[in-house]
Amino acid sequence: MKKSILITGASGFIGSFLVEEALHRGFDTWAGVRASSSRKYLQQPELHFLELDFAHADRLSSQLKAHREVHGSFDYIIHCAGATKCIDQADFDRVNYEQTRAFADTLLRLDMVPQQFVFISTLSVFGPIHEDTYEPIRETDTPQPNTAYGRSKLKAEQYLMGLEDFPYVFYRPTGVYGPRERDYFLMAESIKRHTDFSVGYRRQDLTFVYVKDVVQAVFLGIERQVTRRAYFLSDGQVYASRTFSDLICRELGNPLIIRIRCPLFLLKVVSLLAERWARLRHTASTLNRDKYNIMKQRNWQCDITPAVRELGYRPAYDLDRGVRETIAWYKKEGWL
Repeated sequence: MKKSILITGASGFIGSFLVEEALHRGFDTWAGVRASSSRKYLQQPELHFLELDFAHADRLSSQLKAHREVHGSFDYIIHCAGATKCIDQADFDRVNYEQTRAFADTLLRLDMVPQQFVFISTLSVFGPIHEDTYEPIRETDTPQPNTAYGRSKLKAEQYLMGLEDFPYVFYRPTGVYGPRERDYFLMAESIKRHTDFSVGYRRQDLTFVYVKDVVQAVFLGIERQVTRRAYFLSDGQVYASRTFSDLICRELGNPLIIRIRCPLFLLKVVSLLAERWARLRHTASTLNRDKYNIMKQRNWQCDITPAVRELGYRPAYDLDRGVRETIAWYKKEGWL
C-alpha cells in the first residue's frame, strides 16, 4: 500500500519540486493549497488536492477531519507553506509561527500526527553569527535572528520542539535558487539589462543550495525515518560575493554590465523608504528592513556535516551547474 504524503505550500517554488519528487517516488501525494493558489506547476494527473485554510483554525480542523474520514491520516507531512514577503512585518509571525502552531495543535487534537512532520525553515533563524571570524554556523550556536522572517521561523521551530514526542524534522537551507524562483531571477534580469548591484565593501562569504538538493535532503530524511532533528543545507561550498553574478553573466553571453556597489548606510535609507512607500500602497516591497539585514550579513557559511553524516546527503549541484540549469530554464520559459 502506498504511503501518503501531504505537502503544504505545494504551489510555491520549493513545494512544487517536492510534489514532483513525491510522485516520482510513488507516494500517494496530496498538494495542500489555498483556493486561490496557482496550479501551474501542479498538472500531474495522479496528484490529489486538499484545500487548507491555515488562517482559520476551525476551518482547518474541518478540512483535515473530512479528509481523515474518507482517506485516513497522512504518513508524512511536509509543511512548506509560509510567508517570505509581507506588507506588515507582524504578518510573518501570523503566517509562519501562529499558523504553524495551529496546524500542529490541530493534528494533535485530531490524532493525525504523521510519522514525520517536516518543517521547511531557514538559515536565517540564526542571523549574523561569526561575522568576525567567518566560521560556519553550527547547530550548537545560539540563534540571533535579525529579520522578522527569521524570528517567525525560529518561534515556529521552538514551539514544535516543545511538543512532547512530536516527530518534527527541520531543514534550514541557505539561499535556495533554481527554476521557478523569482528573487534570484531579478538579479539575472538586471544583468541582462546591463546592471549588477552589490552592497557593502567588507568581505562577504555566501552559500547557496539548488532546489533539487533541498528536495533530496528532505526525502533522505524520510527514508531514514529521522525525527526531532534539524539540518542546515547548502551545496557545501563557500562563494565570494560576485560569484553568482559572474556565473549569470557567463550564461547570458557576458553582456557589458555596469557594476554598482552601494554603501550599507545608503541601502538602509533606501530600504526604509521603499518599505514605507510600499506600505502606503498596500503592497510588499522587494527592498525592506529584512532585505537590508539579509544583504548586510557578511557570513552565510553553515555546517552541513550532520546532514551528510546522518542522512547521506550529497549535494549534486554546485553553483556552476545550478546557475547553468536555472538560466537555461529562464530562457526556455521566456523569462529572459
